[in-house]
Amino acid sequence: MQTLLKTPLYERHVALGARLVPFAGWEMPVQYEGVIPEHRAVRTDSGAFDVSHMGEFLVEGPGARAFLQTVLSNDLDKIGAGKAQYTLLTNEHGGIVDDLIAYELSPERFLLIVNAANREPDFAWLEERLPGEVELRDVSDEYALIAVQGPRALERLGLPEAPAFTFADGEVGGVACTVNRTGYTGEQGVELLAEAGAATELWDRVLDRGVVPCGLGARDTLRLEVCYPLHGNDITPETDAISAGLGWVCVLDKDFTGADELRRIKEAGPERRLAAFVMEEAGIARQGMAIAEGGQVTSGSYSPMLEVGIGMGYVPAGLAPPGSELTIDVRGRLRRARVVKKPIYSREES
Repeated sequence: MQTLLKTPLYERHVALGARLVPFAGWEMPVQYEGVIPEHRAVRTDSGAFDVSHMGEFLVEGPGARAFLQTVLSNDLDKIGAGKAQYTLLTNEHGGIVDDLIAYELSPERFLLIVNAANREPDFAWLEERLPGEVELRDVSDEYALIAVQGPRALERLGLPEAPAFTFADGEVGGVACTVNRTGYTGEQGVELLAEAGAATELWDRVLDRGVVPCGLGARDTLRLEVCYPLHGNDITPETDAISAGLGWVCVLDKDFTGADELRRIKEAGPERRLAAFVMEEAGIARQGMAIAEGGQVTSGSYSPMLEVGIGMGYVPAGLAPPGSELTIDVRGRLRRARVVKKPIYSREES
């Protein structure tokens, strides 16, 4: 039986009465008060998530940038020190090994924050291709990561405005941390990277400011409302970036692993696309449910903001445009759904 890993904040979760579940090899809080109130707290004020299970890799050396340019889909030359970039690690078929964020610490030093479930395979993938003048280190255990998200997140933390996908050294309540203007909820917010030993004090200082503790359940419904893909569900090594709607992070005029295949798919047009939908009849679509017109649901849940079932799934390309009608097999009952423009939820339209 696998022994589950624990983040530096595990005891805090237990003390707060969190419901803990296995996730990607870790024992993680899925909820505290409940998914719906935690979700709504993030949409209306602010919530804090322990995401210390995520992996952190340092890539450094005189050839670090050139190496990363050959394995990552986006173009690091578009950013500089103090800036970050959403990007993909792709295989020879254009499939998505992982989606991640690259942070440029200096021209020869980069931090990659990768999905928890992919920490070991990502490291092995990079290590296999590593040139001699580049050093790759897994520094995940040295850090804790706390995401604070919501329209009042910066106000609650006493932090200044900053452009999205930038980062800088800072502090919250006297605790030193790197303040990353990134997140996975569609709301304004930050992800605070701190030394593992400072994690509990930083968490306490965040909650002292009135930020609501939130679990992975709310994180999932929040990201689904804004159509952020989840690796392992919506994107996998078997799904290509063009079909997944992630062509915008694939700079196809540079060479990287799988670029040739992605150029071919883009030129020919993908046979299927990842579409977002809203249920037209009662029922909640879940991952793996069949779509009668072809394809299957990759993510599905109840939307706490729209109060209806929502989801994403791969469908024939001709059915991907908004307004297309779908039929989803919800536990043996056929239920109508409608393809909608991404994101499913936006503050402006609510």
